[in-house]
Amino acid sequence: MFIPSIVLQACSVCFCPLSFSLSATFGKNSSWILFLEEQTNVKLDRLLHILRKFDAEKEWFLGKPLHDDESTIIHHYAFADNPSVFKYPDFGASWALSLPLINRLAEKVKDEPLKSDFTIDLKHEIALYIWDNGNGPSLTAVPELCTYPEKDPRSQHCATTLDTYLPVCGMPVKNEDIFVAVKTCKKFHTERVPVVKRTWERQAALLEYYSDHADPSIPTIDLGVPNTERGHCGKTFAILKRFLSADVPRTNWLLIVDDDTLISLPRLRALLSCYRPDEPVTLGERYGYGLGQGGYSYITGGGGMLFSREAVSRLLASGCKCYSNDAPDDMVLGMCLNALGLPVTHSPLFHQARPEDYAKEYLAHQVPISFHKHWNIDPVAIFHKWLVDDAGDTNLDFSQEGIKEEL
Repeated sequence: MFIPSIVLQACSVCFCPLSFSLSATFGKNSSWILFLEEQTNVKLDRLLHILRKFDAEKEWFLGKPLHDDESTIIHHYAFADNPSVFKYPDFGASWALSLPLINRLAEKVKDEPLKSDFTIDLKHEIALYIWDNGNGPSLTAVPELCTYPEKDPRSQHCATTLDTYLPVCGMPVKNEDIFVAVKTCKKFHTERVPVVKRTWERQAALLEYYSDHADPSIPTIDLGVPNTERGHCGKTFAILKRFLSADVPRTNWLLIVDDDTLISLPRLRALLSCYRPDEPVTLGERYGYGLGQGGYSYITGGGGMLFSREAVSRLLASGCKCYSNDAPDDMVLGMCLNALGLPVTHSPLFHQARPEDYAKEYLAHQVPISFHKHWNIDPVAIFHKWLVDDAGDTNLDFSQEGIKEEL
């Protein structure tokens, strides 16, 4: 009997225990496991026709291949000599594993979990784990697994398509309901802060710069926390406390960014229409630490960390604190959220790195909200290329039809 099973995946879920569960649940009655994103559409008859072309008794790893044009930090600089040689699946197009492969992986994971402590880009790390230095199958390209919009003429042959609009669930939150905290330090007052002012600062109604030096020309606020070369946990927790104090206007949302973060606040306001501020929401690009061994997820700071007032209130009420001023703030927050049983919500529209660090075809079907780092790029040009809408920031059409399908 030919039966595919379909799994709606969370982008940063740990694959290792999942493979064991899938094998136990579907191993006797299914031939394939198909993984989907929440915005992936499936033409089931066409998908079944395509899968029948492959011998389901053999190990298969199917998908739409992505590759890196240059070695990148988000993939641990893998295949540095020729990064384009390694292919990994675009989750938006869906990807499929045959049951023989699922069953073998379920046995393998008992003795050999994912080697890296950090889960940064699951699609690349899964492909590496399956390939296993040539001992397992490489990704097989299936042209019918697509990321075109459903109504795009190019999708006529596709078994899967992708809704590429920015998720919108109602009216965008008001600009005055997001308090923006920019972390900086004295040495970057003349280098990075001017970029923020030239790009996205004007999109914010309520914004403060937090530094180790009070500079009235910007202005910056000295929170009394000395600058550290890494971590910035002390500064971040001082920001959380200030957010709940009477020193700043009361808002429902807190956005904490670095001084080299590039972000579209209009797009963020649209996305926030899908979330309730009276719930403990923590939103951004989710990474993982030690997920195969009972670790935790966290929002990586460079792409922007978004907190509801309720989330900040619960974090501080719990007694969560830094073990040192230079502890990694995002990871400390992740540990605290995990201990409290509060969700850490992933959005692939936030990015910890530069556009150059992601596959071109992956970004082609996104409406990104943020990028991070100024290294070897013109940040102002990057902002205008990737984060400014044709209609202008102040006159955006937030209907699904009004959002650009491709950038």
